[in-house]
Amino acid sequence: MSILTASWPWYVAGPLIGLTVPLLLLLGNRHFGISSNLRHICAACLPGKSPFFSYEWRKESWNLFFAGGIVIGGLIASTLLADKGPSSIHPQLAAEMAGYGVTYAHAPLPAELFNWPALFTLKGLLLMIVGGFLVGFGTRYAGGCTSGHAIMGLSNLQWPSLVATCCFMAGGFIMANLVLPFILHL
Repeated sequence: MSILTASWPWYVAGPLIGLTVPLLLLLGNRHFGISSNLRHICAACLPGKSPFFSYEWRKESWNLFFAGGIVIGGLIASTLLADKGPSSIHPQLAAEMAGYGVTYAHAPLPAELFNWPALFTLKGLLLMIVGGFLVGFGTRYAGGCTSGHAIMGLSNLQWPSLVATCCFMAGGFIMANLVLPFILHL
């Protein structure tokens, strides 16, 4: 049972994720990506004449089931297979976050940053609303998300996926090391 409740090491989880690419290609030349599901849902539910939503979304309905399986698997894992012990983070990270006034209370997310009252502060607005918008905009602008580009696109040797993945990584480094410390000091 511990194989289901404990985190898997990178050398097990990584190859399993990587094996989804050839499996999807062998099962009918299917392409992995999660962000495209929003377009499929809109095309299915909004029968308008928008050219962006006018395509044969039923051919990609398997991806909706895939994404649904991720959601259901996450719910099962968080309710039935959750580790009941307190979660932990590296002490050096806890000390750095305490310098920003963010304490770690053995919860998945710091309560000082992620709660309803915090949403209505400048810090919460920047982190949750502006950050969410930028992630959505960047995903659309790049033509896909990290799973579609970094997992599927790179394994297919697609140049746009290499460019997008390099930009995702650079943006993450800049955000984590330059922008986030500035926002946390607000």
